[in-house]
Amino acid sequence: MKITVIGSGYVGLVSGICFAKIGHEIVCVDKDESKITKLNSGIIPIFEPGLELLLENSVKAKKISFTTDLKTALKGSNAVFISVGTPQDEDGSADLSHVLAAAKEIAELSDSYKLIITKSTVLAGTGAKIKKLVAQTNPQLDFAVASNPEFLREGAAIDDFMNPDRIVVGVEDQKSAQIFAEIYQAFAAEKLIVTDIVTAELIKYAANSFLATKIAFINEMADLCEVVGGNIKQLSHAIGLDSRIGEKFLNPGPGFGGSCFPKDILALLNVAKENKVDLSVVDSVITSNSSRKVKMTQKISDILEGKIDGKKIALLGLAFKGNTDDIRYSPAIAIAKELLKKGAKISATDPEAIANSRQEFLEFKNIEFFNDAFDAMKDADLIVIATEWDNYRDLDLEKIKHATKSKKILDLRNLYDAKKMKDSGFEYFHVGQKK
Repeated sequence: MKITVIGSGYVGLVSGICFAKIGHEIVCVDKDESKITKLNSGIIPIFEPGLELLLENSVKAKKISFTTDLKTALKGSNAVFISVGTPQDEDGSADLSHVLAAAKEIAELSDSYKLIITKSTVLAGTGAKIKKLVAQTNPQLDFAVASNPEFLREGAAIDDFMNPDRIVVGVEDQKSAQIFAEIYQAFAAEKLIVTDIVTAELIKYAANSFLATKIAFINEMADLCEVVGGNIKQLSHAIGLDSRIGEKFLNPGPGFGGSCFPKDILALLNVAKENKVDLSVVDSVITSNSSRKVKMTQKISDILEGKIDGKKIALLGLAFKGNTDDIRYSPAIAIAKELLKKGAKISATDPEAIANSRQEFLEFKNIEFFNDAFDAMKDADLIVIATEWDNYRDLDLEKIKHATKSKKILDLRNLYDAKKMKDSGFEYFHVGQKK
């Protein structure tokens, strides 16, 4: 099937390339000419493991192309995915202007049946808005609207697409359901969860809010362990074995970040507020996560005996999590900024996110960036592991000893065994450790 994907950002690009891999003919459209030029040259503007090779194979198989010409891209295509950005508005709601603009263009430029599908994360009721807008723009157009939310984890997006837990589609008629069945025919039929459009739109927000709640919960349990002397690793492992809870998203740390959780929770809260529904549990998750960065900064201050000013701190990790160059709402960035305000000198490193991070620190002078983690550690008063990159899970401990002034390590991701680190001669601090 020929499929048009509007938007070549993270979601659109990953989805388009993966659709091509399973055999569809994909045309990705974006208004950014420089991005399209790079993609046509095989250059991917984001970091996602395995995506570049997948693109190369799809181009060779002539299954994917990139253009700025939407009218041409729409010809012969029954299914059109809208995968543009939905940035957070000032009131916390999702800004749908790009989604609606794309829908309007589809209406203006189409002359045959189109199933207009929102792949972008959109508010409940967006499908109805799109339907009304398209009908007003082009009353003669034969079309339907649908929702197909994405559940792609940055750093593991290809596997998530190819081996999904479920594929959620929201439709309003049988023809739309049949088109989705053809689009996803490479997957087991039971993976396809067919709902109405509003339910599909809500599922993405509900899923992300629930996962964020698990993270906030285990972080608060880590706080309790620090006071009463519990072992947070054993606690999270034990409760995760309960099939009703599950082991994922029970790793304590500096709080959640990224492009989805913070934005989606606020958007869900905004929808609830508009409809006079109290989501007190979800609301508390935002409060808990916001305070997390303050607690991590205080933890650093305690380790340095309240003397942050003038101290050199090696920050290992800038991305909001491992295997991505995404720094949006990154806990590491937030913590670094607080330390810099308190007079610290930061030597920061990250395997992929340095280029994206530089703009975040233009107002600060006391920060340097290093490609090599051991260069960043040189003469540091404290090493802070802020992102769970695999590179940081098995560092050469003897090499660290030679690089640093002190032997103090704060592991905000609990990557190491505390006893082993202490036996190796380090002052090792971690999340959930008794004060």
